[in-house]
Amino acid sequence: MDLHITHETRYDYASTVELAQHIAYLRPPDTPWQTVLEHQLTVETGMGEDSPRPTPTGPDAWSVDVYGNHRAFFALDRPHNLLRVTALSALITRAPHPTASTLSTVTWEALRDQYRYQARATWQSAAEFSFSSPRAPRHEAFAAYARPSFTPGRPALQAARELMTRIHADFQYQTHSTEVHTPALTALEMRQGVCQDFAHIMLACLRSVGLAARYVSGYLLTTPPPGRPRLIGSDASHAWVSLWLPDLRSEEDDQVSKANEESARGGWYDLDPTNARDGWGTPGEDYVTLATGRDYADVPPLRGVIHGGGTHGLHVAVTVAPQDELAALTSPAQATAV
Repeated sequence: MDLHITHETRYDYASTVELAQHIAYLRPPDTPWQTVLEHQLTVETGMGEDSPRPTPTGPDAWSVDVYGNHRAFFALDRPHNLLRVTALSALITRAPHPTASTLSTVTWEALRDQYRYQARATWQSAAEFSFSSPRAPRHEAFAAYARPSFTPGRPALQAARELMTRIHADFQYQTHSTEVHTPALTALEMRQGVCQDFAHIMLACLRSVGLAARYVSGYLLTTPPPGRPRLIGSDASHAWVSLWLPDLRSEEDDQVSKANEESARGGWYDLDPTNARDGWGTPGEDYVTLATGRDYADVPPLRGVIHGGGTHGLHVAVTVAPQDELAALTSPAQATAV
C-alpha cells in the first residue's frame, strides 16, 4: 500500500522563547513491512502574526538511538513565540505474514524463564523489555488482570492475543478521558482511555507475568464515514505493542527476506489492543511504525527544552492517506473544507 503521511505540530507560546533545543521522532524506519520512499522534516518559527520563517534541518541533525529509531536534533537561537514542525513521509507498506503460519507454540512460562538469570546462559537482548519502565511498570494489579489469559501451559501468543481482545472489550476508548502523563494504573482502574493508555496497560500486563514487550508509536490509515471525504489533519498518531516470540517462522518460508533470515529464530509480534488486530511485525498494511521503545516516554514525536515561553497552546494535525488520494486532498476545494 502506497501511503503519504503529514504530521504537523504547532506550539503557540504566551511569551517569547529565547532559546530552544528539540528532539523529533518523526521519521519512520525501513523494515521488512515498510519502505520509506521519501521523508522531509521542516522546522519553522515566527513572532506574532509574522509568517513562520523556515529553519531547515540538515543531515547532521539526524542520529539513530539505542533502539534503532531515527531522531532529529534542532536548536533554535532566534526569539520566537510560534513553532511549527512538519514531517512529510511517503512509504510503501506490506501486509504481515498470515497469522496461521506464524503462531508460536512456546508456552508463556518457557518464554518467561528465558529472561531469568541462568549461569553461562546466552543473554536475551529482548529481556530489557521485560522490566518495568516509568509508564508501564510491573505491578500485581496488572498481573491479576492478565492472569485469566495466562493459564498454566498455554502458548504465549495465544494468551497474548486473548489479553489483547479482553482489553479491547473491557476498556472504553474515550478521548480526553486521560492525559499524556496519566499513569497506566489509573487508566486500568478507570477502564477507559486512548490508544496510548491501552498500549501501556497491555505492556504492563505482559511484563507483570514476566514477558518482554515494547511500545510502538505510529499511524493507522482510517476510513472516512460513507459519503464523506477524507479531511486534512483529522487523523492522529497511534500506539500499540510488540511481544517478543521465538521461532515465529520456519526457514522454509520463502517470504523471509535475506536481510531478515536471522529473525526467523525469533522476532516481534505486534498486537493492537485498541482495534484488536495483530500480526507478525505489523498488525496490517494500513499501519505505519514510527518508533519503538520501553514506553511512550522513550519516543514522543517531539520533545525539548526551552528558555522562556511561559504557558503554551499545542495543536497537532495528522493526515494519513493513500498516495492516489493525495492530489484531491491538496486541491483548494478540499483544503478549505477542513
